[in-house]
Amino acid sequence: MKKIRAAIVGYGNIGRYVLEALEASEDFEVAGVVRRNPQDVPLELKPYKVTDKITELDKVDVAVLATPTRQVEAFAKEMLALGINTVDSFDIHGGIVELRRSLNEVAKAHNAVSIISAGWDPGSDSVVRALLEAMVPKGITYTNFGPGMSMGHTVAVKAIEGVKAALSMTIPVGTGIHRRMVYIEVKEGYDFKQVAAAIKADDYFAHDETHVMQVESVDNLLDMGHGVHLTRKGVSGKTQNQLVDFNMKINNPALTAQILVAVARASMKQAPGAYTMIEIPVIDMLFGDKEVLIKRLV
Repeated sequence: MKKIRAAIVGYGNIGRYVLEALEASEDFEVAGVVRRNPQDVPLELKPYKVTDKITELDKVDVAVLATPTRQVEAFAKEMLALGINTVDSFDIHGGIVELRRSLNEVAKAHNAVSIISAGWDPGSDSVVRALLEAMVPKGITYTNFGPGMSMGHTVAVKAIEGVKAALSMTIPVGTGIHRRMVYIEVKEGYDFKQVAAAIKADDYFAHDETHVMQVESVDNLLDMGHGVHLTRKGVSGKTQNQLVDFNMKINNPALTAQILVAVARASMKQAPGAYTMIEIPVIDMLFGDKEVLIKRLV
C-alpha cells in the first residue's frame, strides 16, 4: 500500500496532535514539519525533517495546516500553487464561503484539492447539522458549545497587542447563545482597559457577550476540554414535534487534529477544487476497503 505523505504546517497545540494522529494512521507517513523556527526540534520531532519551507520536503501529497485561522488562506495558496493538497480548520463561519471561492480557483488551476474548515465546528458538527436538517427539514437547530477552551478565540486574543498570555472560554447560555470568558496576562507597560477593549472589538468577540479578566497566571486555568450539544426540533414530512439531540465532550485540539487527518485522506479521492466537509462523502474520510466499510457501518 502506497502511503499518503503528509506535511504538518505549524506546530502548536493542534500540530502536536496532528503528529499523533498521523503516526496512529496506517495509511499515512509524515513527510516533515514546517514551522517558523526549524531549529526548535522537540524530542518527538527528531525522527522527521523540520524546516521553514515546504519545498525542502520530499514528495508531499497533502499539507495539514495547523496554523492560526487568519493565516490559512496565504499558506493554502502557497501549497496549492505547488500542486500540494491542503486541509485546514479555518473557523470564522462568516468567511467560509469567500475562502472556498478563493481557494477553489487556485486549487483547480494547479490540479490540487483543498478541504477547508475541517475542525469540529465548523467541520464535523457541520456534517451533523446537515444530516439533522435532512431528517427534520423544517425546524430550528441550536448549537451550544462548551463549556470549554476555544482554540480559535484564544489564538485571536494572543494576537492582540499587549497580551502576554490568554485563555478564551466558551460558556453556553442556551438556544445557541454563548458567553465568552477571556482571561489574560497583560504585558508590562500596557493598560488593561485598552487591551480589553481591543479584544471585545475583534470580530471573534464583537458578536457575543464577552468578559475580559486580568489574571496572574493563565497556565493555572488551562484545560483543553470542550464539547457541543446540537438540538434540532421541527417537522419530518407533515409530522410535528420531531426532536433530535447530538452531544459530545472532547479534547479540543485532539479531535480537530483527527478530523484534519481524516479529510487529508479524503482529499486524495476528490476532483481538483475546494470543498467543505458537507460536500465530501463520509466514507472517503475512513481508512479501509469500501465494501468492508459498507458492510460494517451500513
